[in-house]
Amino acid sequence: MTVKNNVILNHTEINHKIRRIAFQIYENNVDEKEVILAGIDKNGYIFAKKLKSVLQKISDINLVLCKVSIDKKNPQSEIKTSISEEDYKNKSLILVDDVLNSGTTLIYGVKHFLNVPLKQFKTAVLVNRNHKKYPVKADFKGISLSTSLHEHVNVVLEGNVFEAVLE
Repeated sequence: MTVKNNVILNHTEINHKIRRIAFQIYENNVDEKEVILAGIDKNGYIFAKKLKSVLQKISDINLVLCKVSIDKKNPQSEIKTSISEEDYKNKSLILVDDVLNSGTTLIYGVKHFLNVPLKQFKTAVLVNRNHKKYPVKADFKGISLSTSLHEHVNVVLEGNVFEAVLE
């Protein structure tokens, strides 16, 4: 059996999805003075930076970028953030990742941020795969896919290459 890679989102399509999600985030937070974009380390953080860049062009909301470090192989281990709890307390927070697959990474990220009171908590993903083990959903998503459990979505958001590939 030959494994075939299929590009599901190319560079232009990813930029379009980022822009659309940024507008949805803005519409959802139009009355907020500050919004925390908490990107899960690696691609989620890169995605959050790209969302911040677009949001800065379309809104006057103060955007704070937060890097969330989660051990994806052992998500119950300590989760670290680049900003303190005091910095996101009683604020609107959006947890950002590139792919929502089983929901494990996102649910443990959600759990971490629930240790302090938040004004609003939403999630944003570029690709939603619909294979959830946990009751977590993406409030803002670029694309939803129905895939088999054996398939893998690889998102590249580096340099001039933006691409989501189904492997």
